[in-house]
Amino acid sequence: MTDTTAPHTATPHAPTPATPHATPDASKTAHNTQRGITIRDVTSDQSGKWLEAGWRDFKRTPAIGLAYGAFCVVAGYVILLSLFQAGQPYLTLPLGAGFMLIAPLLAVGLYETSRRLEMGENVTLWHSLNGFRRNPGQLGAIGVILMLFFLLWSRVAMLLFALFYNGDVPPLDTLIWQTFFSRDAMGFLITGSILGGGFAIMAFAISLVSIPLLVDRDIDVITALTLSVTAFRRNWRVLIGWAAALAVLAACGMVVFLLGLAVVMPLLGHASWHAYRGLIDTTNADAPRLRRVVP
Repeated sequence: MTDTTAPHTATPHAPTPATPHATPDASKTAHNTQRGITIRDVTSDQSGKWLEAGWRDFKRTPAIGLAYGAFCVVAGYVILLSLFQAGQPYLTLPLGAGFMLIAPLLAVGLYETSRRLEMGENVTLWHSLNGFRRNPGQLGAIGVILMLFFLLWSRVAMLLFALFYNGDVPPLDTLIWQTFFSRDAMGFLITGSILGGGFAIMAFAISLVSIPLLVDRDIDVITALTLSVTAFRRNWRVLIGWAAALAVLAACGMVVFLLGLAVVMPLLGHASWHAYRGLIDTTNADAPRLRRVVP
């Protein structure tokens, strides 16, 4: 462990610091290190590298990626069918946006796939499910938090429709017109985008590092959440752009009748693993990497 008090307790025989930058550098490192894990500063050009690395992982294990992507497509159709049967098609857009809140948890198997590729281990679809078995209680705690964000956002979306459309839900035949082109559409979309963006940024900040870290290391959920929020706070300018890129790609996957998610979902999952690896330095981590033997 680094002794941050050394400059203040040195004996008369100890040498003085060589440069005036020694103390600030030491305090900076200590402030951003927990369990030997240090937060890195990243630049905007690294986003492209994360996507490139994610695409390489997808190409190395296309069957695994497409299996997770197909699951998202089928789940999306089931949700859409349920909304139409319940007479609530107006929730399609809010729930599509809410998908981004819980997507990091759905991508755990993809994190595990990238993790095993990085370590040079064998990987199959069955192996990828290891990710859900690592730290199950800690991952479950974050899953509850993200689900609460999702449910709260769904409730807020319903309230927005009620407020902007005088309590009347737009009928299916005029839903698109009422949502995007009516007199109240601009205020509705601006308000919804601001509130939805707030939910998305909070969920993104707490899941950015925490979920892949819990898949990778023997660490507790509080430390994982703290590191994730700290990483976002230190690199928020770059990471807001990264979050926007993820959202745009996910939206592109959804607009083609959800079929694009079959490729976009695994790409973003693998890329998010590489974002995690780029944001933190685990060289001196005292939390060991988790292993689980699967036949």
